[in-house]
Amino acid sequence: MPFVNTRCLAPMLCATFMMLWSAGVSAQSESGPVTITEPVSEQFRLLLTDPRIQTALTAIEASEPETLAEQVRLTEIPAPPFQEQRRAEYYLQQMHDRGLPDAYIDTEGNVIGIRRGSGDGPLFVIAAHLDTVFPMDTDVSVEIRDGRYYAPGISDDGRGLTAVLTLIDAINASGIETVGDIMFVGNVGEEGPGDLRGVKAIFRDFPQIDGFVSIDGSGVTRITNGGTGSRRFAVEFTGPGGHSFSAFGLVSATHALGRAIAKIGDLQVPEQPRTTFTVGTVSGGTSVNSIAQDAMFELDMRSNDAAELAKLEAQVREVVQLAVDEENARWNVDGGSEKGQITVNFRLIGDRPTGTTSPDHELVQVAALAFAAVGSPVQGLQTSSTDSNMPMSLGIPAITIGGGGSGGGAHSTEEWFDPTHAHLGPQLAFLLTLALVGVQGLTEPQL
Repeated sequence: MPFVNTRCLAPMLCATFMMLWSAGVSAQSESGPVTITEPVSEQFRLLLTDPRIQTALTAIEASEPETLAEQVRLTEIPAPPFQEQRRAEYYLQQMHDRGLPDAYIDTEGNVIGIRRGSGDGPLFVIAAHLDTVFPMDTDVSVEIRDGRYYAPGISDDGRGLTAVLTLIDAINASGIETVGDIMFVGNVGEEGPGDLRGVKAIFRDFPQIDGFVSIDGSGVTRITNGGTGSRRFAVEFTGPGGHSFSAFGLVSATHALGRAIAKIGDLQVPEQPRTTFTVGTVSGGTSVNSIAQDAMFELDMRSNDAAELAKLEAQVREVVQLAVDEENARWNVDGGSEKGQITVNFRLIGDRPTGTTSPDHELVQVAALAFAAVGSPVQGLQTSSTDSNMPMSLGIPAITIGGGGSGGGAHSTEEWFDPTHAHLGPQLAFLLTLALVGVQGLTEPQL
């Protein structure tokens, strides 16, 4: 029998949830249905029908203009990887102003604020990343055109950072006491060369974390419950070098590099699990009339499966060494070393682990219920490379969600954000967080 909530202060949310709950509550995804168990459904029903929750959901929607204004302010503080300090200091002040006086910046540069629960519940982390892909001298001024907000990083992850701040406001304003502890994080190092250094430090320093959610970008449509792993190397070739004419016959670092790239290009990888590779940058040599002494390329390898990623790396190492051997044999008679030889070194520059959170886990179930409750049923589960990779690889339940609204042009100077229905993102995060940590006297933690 479906429940009837006569005190619902957000009728659309309640009506949507009641319809799904009374029908058995199942959300479809690209990877199959997210089946909601009865205990999880019942706890979420109790949460959603509480008047404090309904008041908070209404307040989140009403506060969206200020949320958007904060998003603009954050976006206009540049924060390239390894240069996030100015934005981190601003973010720390925002946490202090929102009732987290003990918030601090850790040794890695992460901003961390903890809201304590009753002391006998789980430790839950909800995070967004401080860094962007853009150099420090990029113009990050926000421009409004036809209702859209344009600026590098406005969605990724200006929206996520702002949604976390709105979440802090909403929980504190509600007066709700939680069972579990909530750790709010603005972390460094999610993008590119950052190599997840922020979340790696968090899970190093807090091994007792029970669950993790990152808010990354815009939208309220999909749950990222899988982590695409990557291994990145600077592959460095070194040889004797010399004059192009008088020293002709010496081995060449750039020739060895070329042989290696050609062999890598001929490798075959499976379509499923999705596995990819690319040589992204190439450098080396000193002049057009020199036999190159040094050369280097940067290689990116990715897979949704750890075993396939390891297999690909082994193949790459094999063919690169073969290319070096061929270069040495070509110019040194009988493979001799009297003229010097090429050597190669693989220098690791990126290591993102793979991982998965089961669609059956309570974290995913609660997320599906929260999506439905805000009127945007989850459209699919997906695998991607996000901060959630790290906890997933450790066996800690984790997912990544969007922060509301919609966006496009990510990682370009024409990145944009459309604030239509943007309040759904913080509402989603609010329901998800409280369901996972539990509300004292009302619900049990789902972590």
